[in-house]
Amino acid sequence: MTRQFPPATADERDMLTGWLDHQRATVRLKCTGLSEEQAELAVLPASPRMTVKTLVGHLRHVERGWFEIGFLGVQEVGAKDPLQLSQPPGASLDRLLDEYDRQCERSREIVAGHQLDELEAHAPEGIELVSLRWIITHLIEETARHLGHLDAMRELIDGTTGY
Repeated sequence: MTRQFPPATADERDMLTGWLDHQRATVRLKCTGLSEEQAELAVLPASPRMTVKTLVGHLRHVERGWFEIGFLGVQEVGAKDPLQLSQPPGASLDRLLDEYDRQCERSREIVAGHQLDELEAHAPEGIELVSLRWIITHLIEETARHLGHLDAMRELIDGTTGY
C-alpha cells in the first residue's frame, strides 16, 4: 500500500477512508527495514509484552473485530476474545504485515458496500450498537494511537524517527 495523504477537500466517506488508509500505510512504513530480531524486541518499559510484531498482529485483529465480527456479525468459531487472539507462533514480520494488508483490504470492501449510517450487527453485551461512521472514526484513532507506540519503539530500537 502506498502512503498518501487524503484529499484536501472531499466528501465525508472519502475523507474518513483516506485518513484511515493513510494510517494503515504508515504502519507498514514504520516497520520497513526492521529485522525479525528487532521486530521481536520489547522496548517499552510500561508494556513489556508489546513488540512491533504483536502490535501489527493486534491491529489486524482490531480491523477484523470491528468490521467483520462487529459490523457484519461474523462469528468467530471457538474464540473467547477475537480482538486478543495471539499471532501464529514463529510468524515473520512480513507475514504479519501481509495478513494486516489483506485484512485492511477486506475492511475496505465492507466499507465500500455499506452506508456510513448503518449500525453494526453485533456489539458486546451492554454496549450500544454503533454506526459504520463511528467504527471508521474509531479505527483512525486506534491505528494512530498505536502508530505512536510504533514511533517510540522504532526510535528505541534503531534510532529511526519521522512521520
